Amino acid sequence: MSRRHSVNRPPTPEVHDDDNDPRAKESTLLDIVNIKLIESGEKERLMELVRERLAECGWKDEMRAICRSFVKKNGRENVTIDDLIRAITPKGRASIPDSVKAELLQRIRTFLVPVAH
Repeated sequence: MSRRHSVNRPPTPEVHDDDNDPRAKESTLLDIVNIKLIESGEKERLMELVRERLAECGWKDEMRAICRSFVKKNGRENVTIDDLIRAITPKGRASIPDSVKAELLQRIRTFLVPVAH
């Protein structure tokens, strides 16, 4: 059964019956972190940071060029948005610079473990 999530409210974490399944605990932890990121507004700030960094390094332009090439090769009438997404997603994910990933990870760590003064 698929639940629809409100745009204004983060999804409620799934309840897992099997306490012995480490994946259940990991999933719940990820859900909790995601909710905290959303509630604090940090998720949107991180998304904006990633958008800025990807634009600065030329990643967005590279993805735009790949999309144009795909559409030109296959014909505009023959390409759906879903086709385009399936075609470029693996290339897009693989080509995100390590520096952007590292900066994002550091910001998430800083959010999760505030420095005590």
